[in-house]
Amino acid sequence: MRKEQDFYFHKAKKDNYPARSVYKLEEAQQKHKFLKRKQRVLDLGCHPGSWSLYAAKVVGAKGAVVGVDLQHTDIPTQKDHAEIHWLCYDVYSDELITELRKLWPGFHALVSDMAPRTTGNQFSDHQHSLRLCRRALEIAELLLHENGSLYCKVFQGVDFPEFQQECKQRFATVKVVKPQSSRNESREVFLLGRGFKRKKG
Repeated sequence: MRKEQDFYFHKAKKDNYPARSVYKLEEAQQKHKFLKRKQRVLDLGCHPGSWSLYAAKVVGAKGAVVGVDLQHTDIPTQKDHAEIHWLCYDVYSDELITELRKLWPGFHALVSDMAPRTTGNQFSDHQHSLRLCRRALEIAELLLHENGSLYCKVFQGVDFPEFQQECKQRFATVKVVKPQSSRNESREVFLLGRGFKRKKG
């Protein structure tokens, strides 16, 4: 195991997070401050729970975090952190949207660490990643409040610029983020969209 991966693995254990992926969200938050106190955050692909735990810490006890994943996740909320609601759903399910709309009036931020099961074929993995990202964008369009934020993992590839443009149509600003905790050889980056613009009508 590379030293830098060993570092983040042990840091996650020390900080009581179930996975090192938490630092890919933490680094972006520390730099861009897109999560705020008292907000509602939707976390897609939440398992094993690190991003939801971190978001709950940031938004505080008066905020709320909803974690969605195909795998069952259930980690107790810490004191002074937002309550986390763990939902076990396929993100492509219409029932998920119905349930979210029934229980919450909308979200201020949507974060997604969703990734496909990689095959080793870069083009195929890229396309499957984009499919998940476009679903995250669809859900954002349905559930984000005006001026909300989207932070979404995507595998770079030939169609990456097209997805960037799709995001730019919906957000006032779009940045590409490559956290230090992401492996250097990895093709994953994160798109941060801020200032969500709801379609008129």
